[in-house]
Amino acid sequence: MSPRAVAWPHRLADLLVLLALLAWWLGARGLPEFVLPGPIAVGRRLLQLFIDPGFLAHTLASLWRVFASVAVALVLGGALALVERGIPALEYVVRGGIAPFLNSFPSIGWAILAAIWFEPGSFAIIFVQVAILVPFCLINIGQGLRELDPELTEFARAYTRHRRRTLLLVTVPLMMPYVLGALRIAYGIAWKISLVAELLGSTDGLGYLMLQAQSAADLTTVLAACFAIILLFVAGERLVLDPLARRFAR
Repeated sequence: MSPRAVAWPHRLADLLVLLALLAWWLGARGLPEFVLPGPIAVGRRLLQLFIDPGFLAHTLASLWRVFASVAVALVLGGALALVERGIPALEYVVRGGIAPFLNSFPSIGWAILAAIWFEPGSFAIIFVQVAILVPFCLINIGQGLRELDPELTEFARAYTRHRRRTLLLVTVPLMMPYVLGALRIAYGIAWKISLVAELLGSTDGLGYLMLQAQSAADLTTVLAACFAIILLFVAGERLVLDPLARRFAR
C-alpha cells in the first residue's frame, strides 16, 4: 500500500477536527461564556489544567486514582477468574453469584454507598471504580482461561516438569491478549466513572473541579476538564497500552 493511501485517512481526520473547531468558533461568537465559550478560551483553561499548580493537582489526583483502580480491579478480577478455573466447587459461586451481582449492580449505587460508608477522599473513589471494573476484568480473563488449549499445556509439560516454566512460557503468553483486552476496557470505563465518583465523594480531582465550575456557571472549566480527560485517555493508550500490546504481540 502506497504512503498516500495510508496517509489520507489521517488527513481526513485532521480536516474534520479543524472543521469542528471552526464550527465551534462560529457558534460561540456573540454568545456569553456561560452558554458556550469559544475554543480559544477553553484551550487556555485546558493548558492551565496541565501547567498551573492549582489545576494540575486536580488533574494528577484523577489520573493516579484511575491507574490505581485499574490495577486493583485487574488483580481482583484475575484472582476471581483463577478461583473459578482452579477450584471447580467454587465455579458456580463465582460465575453464577459474584459475577452477575457485580455486573448488574448500578454504578450510581456504588457511588452513593461509598458516600455513605466512607469519608470523602481517594479511598471512596477507588472503591467505587474497583467495584464497577472488577466484573469486566473477571469476564475477560475468565474467558481466556476457559479457551486455553489443554493439549498445548500438556505438550509443554512433556518437556518440563516445572510448573513455573510452563506458566511463564506458555500460559501467560496465551493469556496476554485477554489480559490486555481487560486492561483496555477497564482503563476506558475508569475515566467515564471517575467523574461520577468524584462528584459524590471527593475534595479534589477533575470531577470535583467540574462540580465547582458548574456551581459558578463556569462552562469553560467544565469543557476544559472534559477535553483533559480525553487527552489523558489517549496518552495512556498511546504511551502504555499500545506499547504493551506490541511487545506481547512479538
